[in-house]
Amino acid sequence: MAVSLPNGVVFAIAKTKAAPAVMSALTNAADAVATVTGNTIATNDIVIVQSGWSNINEQIAKVGATSKLLGFDTSDTTKFPTDSGIGKLIKVSDWQQITQVISSETSGGDQQFATYSFLENDFETQIPTRTSPVVLTLSIADDDTLPGYIALKKAADGKETQVVRATLPNGATLYYHAYISVNETPSMTKDQVMAIGVTISLIVRPTRYTKA
Repeated sequence: MAVSLPNGVVFAIAKTKAAPAVMSALTNAADAVATVTGNTIATNDIVIVQSGWSNINEQIAKVGATSKLLGFDTSDTTKFPTDSGIGKLIKVSDWQQITQVISSETSGGDQQFATYSFLENDFETQIPTRTSPVVLTLSIADDDTLPGYIALKKAADGKETQVVRATLPNGATLYYHAYISVNETPSMTKDQVMAIGVTISLIVRPTRYTKA
């Protein structure tokens, strides 16, 4: 058993996306292995996976040795039909820390259910279907001159998905592929720090890696 405190969590946003690298093959394996044209992807790179396999499409992966996508188990050929996972890898880099984060709240991700009952039964049964959208909301002390603020504002104005990283105190990392929204009007409560709200709306499940 282990418990953790969030004190010391560091958020950052990737400011740069490289040109897509063509992925001509992606294997069915415990850690999927990508065949990439050229030498544009290297070990420890963080990439956006754009794949014909919908179960991993648009997710964030860390590249291991021999171009493995670490933690991406594609060995189930029912979920991942052979030879249909090809696509592109987009390297993200130039991480800008988001400073002065006061709090982080997560909403959504709740399991949804379909409920049914047979005519002969006097009770209902439910089966799981999908989960609701996940949203991460950051409260950030207001200062529009900070590099993190500027990067978030640019990301929000661009209306394109971005990659956000949370580094936990134990060295583990969480990666979010999401749309960014910034409420530029700060809160104004007497004797409290003025803060803005940043909304991180995930388009896929987050990816988590333990400390290497």
